Amino acid sequence: MCKHIFNAQVSIRAPCCKQWFDCAECHAETQDHTLRKTAEMAFMCKKCKKAFRKDMSNYEESDEFCPHCDNHYVIDAKTPQAVIGVEGEDTRVDARMIKDDRVQQDPMRSIFSRDFSDRVG
Repeated sequence: MCKHIFNAQVSIRAPCCKQWFDCAECHAETQDHTLRKTAEMAFMCKKCKKAFRKDMSNYEESDEFCPHCDNHYVIDAKTPQAVIGVEGEDTRVDARMIKDDRVQQDPMRSIFSRDFSDRVG
C-alpha cells in the first residue's frame, strides 16, 4: 500500500533492481540508488493482478487502460494533504474544547477576589 498516492491503480517494476513498487517515491525511500529510466515499463494491475508492458516512447490515450481487465489506471493521484483543523462548535459560544479539564481550577482564584481599589481612579 502506497503512502504517497492513495489511489494507485498499478505497481511499477523498477528496471534497475527488478523489484515491484507502488510509485517512484516508494522506490526512492527503500533503495539506495535512483530509479533508472527506460522506454519500456512493466506494470502490474492491482485490480486483476496481471502484469503487462507498455512502450513509453509512443504512449497513446488508449494505453491508459489495463489490457486484461480495462481498468483505467492513469487517473489523478490523490496524495495526502497536511490539514490542521478543529472540529467543534464556535469557541466564542462554547469554550469547553479549549479548556483543559485535567487541570484543577482554584475556585478562590478570580479577578473579582483581588483588591484593585488603589488602582481605580
